[in-house]
Amino acid sequence: MVPCGYAGRPGGRRKLHENALRRGLAPLSGRPPEDKLTPGVYTIPAGMAFLDVLAGGILENMCPRPQDLSKITLLLPTRRACRALGEAFLRASGGTPLLLPRMTPLGDIDEDELAFADTGGDDPLDLAPAIPGMKRPLMLARMILGRQDTDASPDQAVRLAQELAGLLDQVHTERLSFDQLAGLVEGDTLSAYWQTTLKFLTLLSQHWPHILADEKALDPARRRNDLLAAQAKAWATTPPPGPVIAAGSTGSIPATADLLKVIAGLPAGFLVLPGLDRAATDDVWHALSPSHPQYGMAHLLEHLEIDRQAVADWPGLQESTVAQERRKLMNLALRPAETTGSAPHQAIAAAATQGLVRLDAATPQEEAKSIALIMRHTLETPQRTAALVTPDRALARRVTEQLLRWDIRVDDSAGKALSETPPGAFIRLTARMIADDLAPVPLLATLKHPLAAAGQAPATFRAWVRALERLLLHGPRPGPGIDGLRHAIVVERNKADQRGHHDRTRELQALVPGLDDLAAIVQPLCDLMAEKEVSLGRILKSHTVCMEALAARESGGGADYLWRGEDGEAAAAFIADLADNAAMLGERMAPRHYVALLDTLMATRRVRPRYGQHARLHIWGNLEARLQSADVMILGGLNEGSWPPEAKPSPWMSRPMARDFGLPLPERRVGLSAHDFAQAACAPTVILTRADRVGGTPTVPSRWLQRLDNALAGAGQEKALDPQDSWLAWANGLDQPQGPPRPVDPPAPRPPVDVRPRTLPVTRIRSLVRDPYALYAER
Repeated sequence: MVPCGYAGRPGGRRKLHENALRRGLAPLSGRPPEDKLTPGVYTIPAGMAFLDVLAGGILENMCPRPQDLSKITLLLPTRRACRALGEAFLRASGGTPLLLPRMTPLGDIDEDELAFADTGGDDPLDLAPAIPGMKRPLMLARMILGRQDTDASPDQAVRLAQELAGLLDQVHTERLSFDQLAGLVEGDTLSAYWQTTLKFLTLLSQHWPHILADEKALDPARRRNDLLAAQAKAWATTPPPGPVIAAGSTGSIPATADLLKVIAGLPAGFLVLPGLDRAATDDVWHALSPSHPQYGMAHLLEHLEIDRQAVADWPGLQESTVAQERRKLMNLALRPAETTGSAPHQAIAAAATQGLVRLDAATPQEEAKSIALIMRHTLETPQRTAALVTPDRALARRVTEQLLRWDIRVDDSAGKALSETPPGAFIRLTARMIADDLAPVPLLATLKHPLAAAGQAPATFRAWVRALERLLLHGPRPGPGIDGLRHAIVVERNKADQRGHHDRTRELQALVPGLDDLAAIVQPLCDLMAEKEVSLGRILKSHTVCMEALAARESGGGADYLWRGEDGEAAAAFIADLADNAAMLGERMAPRHYVALLDTLMATRRVRPRYGQHARLHIWGNLEARLQSADVMILGGLNEGSWPPEAKPSPWMSRPMARDFGLPLPERRVGLSAHDFAQAACAPTVILTRADRVGGTPTVPSRWLQRLDNALAGAGQEKALDPQDSWLAWANGLDQPQGPPRPVDPPAPRPPVDVRPRTLPVTRIRSLVRDPYALYAER
C-alpha cells in the first residue's frame, strides 16, 4: 500500500498537482478526464522519467476513483521495475494511501504471479518445476566427462556445461529445435572439431528430454515460454475484466512478443514502449541493423503488425527543450552507418549538450574517484538523486569503496560475487590452504581472515598467528602439512637453544598448543585430499566441518559466525545446494580438482542486497537501470569490451553455425545495450566517463562515444562536452598531502649491542658499509 492523492486526504490533490509539475507531467485537472485513455500502443520518449510518467498517466486518465487502480494489471520487465513503479505511485499520489495495481515481472515470472484465466482444463497450469540451477550444469558436466574423446577436468567440464546450459536456454527462447542440427552437418564444410561437437549436441538433444522427464523438471527458458504462452492463450480466450498494461518491454523474447500482441488486441489492453523513435526517416528505419538501439523496437512493431506512426505518445507529457534536442543528438549520432553518407553535417542546438559532460580519466581509479566525488556533491542539494549505470562491476566496486571515505554506503544493485564476500572468500581460502599442504601464503591468508579463530577469542588467535608468522614463516619454507610446521618448530628451537636465546625458545614452545588445535581441525580434510579418488560429497562435507571448526570462537560455534548475515546465508545456501547435487557429477574425482571446481561453481553466484543502503544514491547495472531515472545519471566504463560488452565465442557453436541454426548473432545483444545507453544518455543531467588505460593497457572509447564525437565535430562543437567543473583535478587532489612535500629520513637501525652480529663474512662487509639496513633486515 502506498500513498495516493485520490484517497481523500486534505491537500492530497494539491500535492499531486505539484508532484506532476516537478516530474514533467501535465498537471492534474482535479476531476475525472472527459476523454478516457483509449486502448492501444503508446510510447514514452527517451529522456522522460519513464515510471513517473507512466504512474502519473495512469492516475490521471484511468483512475477517477481510488479503487480503480487496484483493478489494473501491470506487466513490467523486472522485479526492480515493479518496486520502482510502486515508489513512482508514491511520488505521484501526494502522500495518501492507495491499493496498488497487480504488478508482474515478465523477466522472472511464476504461475502464482500471473492472473491466468480459465482455459477449459481442470488444471491448465500443471507444469513441472524448472530444473535447479546447480543440478543442471553438474548433470551436463557428467555427460561431458563421459565422452570418450574428452580429457577435461571436472572444473573445465562444468564451465563447458554452463555454456551448454546457456545454449539450451537460448534454443528454447528462440523456439528452435535441435532437429535443425542435421542441416548444419551436410557436406564437409565444418572442421573436425565442430563435427565432433555437433555429434555430441545431437546425442544431447536425444537424451536430455528423457533425463528431464525422469527428473520431472523443465529447462527454465522452456518453462517460461510455456507460462507466457498459457497466459496469452488465457487472455485471448477470456479477456480480463480490468485494464492490462504492459510497459517497458521491447519484446526481445519471442514468447513475450506474442503476449504483447495479445495484450494489444484486448478490449482494455495498453502497450507502453520505452523510447520509440518516431522521428526517424524511412530510409533510416529501413536500414536498421541488429546493433542499432531501435532495431528491437522495429522488430516488435513488425511482429505486432503496427505502423510506427500509429504509436501515440503516452498522455500528459511535458517535454523540455533540452530533452527534445538531446534526443535529436542521440538519434543523429547513432543513426545507421549506411545513412551517414547521404546526410550532410547537421547543426546541433546548444540545448542538446546542456547538462551533458564527458570525463576521460587516466585510470579506473581516477574514474572511480571522480564518480564518487560527483555523487557526494549531489548530496549537497536536498532531495537530489544520482545513479551510476555501468556494466563494469570492477568500477562499481571501486566507486563503492571511494564513497566510504565520506562514510556513504551504497550497494551495487547488480550484486557482488559470492566469492568476494567474507564467507565466500573463507570457503575458497580454506580449500586452497589444504590443497597446497599448508604452504605459508595460503596458510596465513586463511588464518588472518576475520572469520578464523579456531575456538579461541579472536584477539588471542590473532596474536598466535602473528607469532607463527614471525617465528616460522619468514625464513626457509617449512615442509608440507602440519608435520612440516612441527618439524620447523623443532629446528628453530634447537637453533635458539644453541645461541642462548631462551626467550625465543619459550615463544616457539608456546606455538605448539595452537598448532595441535589447528591439526585437529585440518588433518581430516588433509587426509581426504591425499587420497587418489574421492566423491565430491565427502570432500564437501569434510570441508564444511573444517570451516566451521576454524570459524568457532570461545563464545560460540563456527556455524553461528560463518553463516550469519546476508553474505553468510548466501554462502550456506551455496554449500547446501552443492551438497544436495554433488552426486550428479559422479561418484569419484581426483581431490586435486576440488579447488578449481569450487571456484568455477561459485563464480556464477551473486549476492544481492535485500534493501538499498542509500535513499538518494544508486549503482545500477544495465538491466537494473532499465526504466529507472535519477537527477544525475553517470554512465561509467564507456570503453569497448565493457560497454558494449565483448562478444565471447561459444565453445559449442561457431558464429556461422549459430547463424545457420537460427540463433541471434551477438550484434543483437549490442543493440539492446545500445538502447540502454541511448535511454540513459537522454536524461537531463548526464556524465559520461571512461578510463584511458586499464591494467596499464590503452583502451578504445565506446563506439557510441566515438559516434557522438563525430556528430559534434561535424557541427563544429568538438569541445561541447568538456566539463566546466574540474572533477578529475579535484578527485586527484583528494589524496594529495597538505603543504610542500617533506622527505623522510633514511632508516637508521640501532639494535641493542647484545643482539648485533659478532662476526660477518668478508663478502658482507661492503653491504654493512653501503646499506646497513639491508643487513639488519636480512637478519
